Amino acid sequence: MPKQKTNSGAKKRFTLTGTGKIKRKHAFKSHILTKKTKKQKRHLTNFGTVNQVDVKSVKELLIMR
Repeated sequence: MPKQKTNSGAKKRFTLTGTGKIKRKHAFKSHILTKKTKKQKRHLTNFGTVNQVDVKSVKELLIMR
């Protein structure tokens, strides 16, 4: 049986923390920043964790069981 491939888009977007949670970046921080407030841009800089509802599907993309 052939090996399964990791989704290349997912491996660029998600990383695993030491405690096993999946870390992600916030969206809406790449362009059209002039109309966003300083506070909004500052909060988008920080990393977030993947919501518990989406963890299963992200782990499937990363071939983690």
